Amino acid sequence: MSRSDQDRPPRRPDGAAARLLVVDDEEVLLDLLRDALRFAGYDVTTAATGYDALREAKRHSFDLVVLDVNLPDIGGFDVCRKLRSDGDDTPVVYLTARDAPEDLRTGFTRGGDDYVTKPFSLEELDLRIQAILRRRLASAAEAESQRLVVGDLVVNDDAHRVWLAEEEIDLSPTEYRLLHYLMLNEGRVLSKAQILERVWQYDFDGDGSVVETYVSYLRRKLDGDGPSLIRTVRGVGYALRQPSESA
Repeated sequence: MSRSDQDRPPRRPDGAAARLLVVDDEEVLLDLLRDALRFAGYDVTTAATGYDALREAKRHSFDLVVLDVNLPDIGGFDVCRKLRSDGDDTPVVYLTARDAPEDLRTGFTRGGDDYVTKPFSLEELDLRIQAILRRRLASAAEAESQRLVVGDLVVNDDAHRVWLAEEEIDLSPTEYRLLHYLMLNEGRVLSKAQILERVWQYDFDGDGSVVETYVSYLRRKLDGDGPSLIRTVRGVGYALRQPSESA
């Protein structure tokens, strides 16, 4: 499974290797898969039974599961069904010697994403893993690009939702636009004129008092008993800063 740099498997948005959970009760095959996939550039965890796989899936976050169908305790199809019922949407590639249409239908209806029929080549398995991961990690990277984070404050621009310390905050459309603009310019002092132009689309003769009013609304919802995230710079404007920088 040697390859050029441009054929390396896709990586997570943070640059780390994609994390795989590989499940098979055949010790020799499990060791072979672990070593080959690690050599190919993946971060690999292994499990030899269905229940071990479910425990690992609860304990860690994986980007893909390679799952043998015939396991000694609970079958791979049922492992996948259990993952999906628990809200785990990690892609699953089945390893199976059963390729009858009814078996494949069962596997896919229980949440599987692809299958490789035994005996298989490591190259084929790797190519199928890569294809799924490219779609999966591209979606994750796109979702991450929609998030703005300052301290415990998180804005998901795609969903227009805001969380503070993991508690969702309800903002009006104008409050949201103001907070979003401040977060895009974290640490930078923005004048009332700049804020009016961007948030309200007013020209420079707009009434600056509306900015003061909406900054006060945001502070009530965001600050609680702690220091204000939105700092007033007298005579200039406002800046959103990390709590440790806001004093």
